[in-house]
Amino acid sequence: MNRSPFDILEDFERRSLAHAVAQPAREAAREQWRGVGYRIGRRRLVSGFDEVVEIVRLPPTTPVPGAQPWLLGIGNLRGNLFPVIDLKQFLEGERTVLHEGQRVLVMRQPGGDVALTIDELYGQRGFDPEQAVEPGELAGGRYANFVKQAYRSEDHDWGVFALSLLARTPEFRQAAL
Repeated sequence: MNRSPFDILEDFERRSLAHAVAQPAREAAREQWRGVGYRIGRRRLVSGFDEVVEIVRLPPTTPVPGAQPWLLGIGNLRGNLFPVIDLKQFLEGERTVLHEGQRVLVMRQPGGDVALTIDELYGQRGFDPEQAVEPGELAGGRYANFVKQAYRSEDHDWGVFALSLLARTPEFRQAAL
């Protein structure tokens, strides 16, 4: 029997589907909130994947005369210039202790990307709706403007830090003294 290539592929697909492992319910996966986990000071925070462009090592920065102290300078990543912000200093008034291998979150805002220093990177985090808790101390001080919800996982509370709200804050957008 001489079968066409299409018939062979069709038979292969039919046999493969007959042995396919059932996929987990997609509805449960849609309900889970997912983001990037990091630490600023004593706060564990997460920001949505849709707000973080990438995570990179702190690039060399060129200071900007007459800028706020929390603006560390201008960095260059693959030919793109962007401001590098000490997020801890902006929010808490305390400078981040920079170290070898320092990571920054790159966020998109109107007018271009911005790099934000973090104290520690935890990577991807996912939370189910039943893990939701009140933000409490995570939303204390200046964080109250950016942390509106939180989740508890493995004995830690994680505040959802809205980078989009940060990008719209007039003080953040005006880094000149």
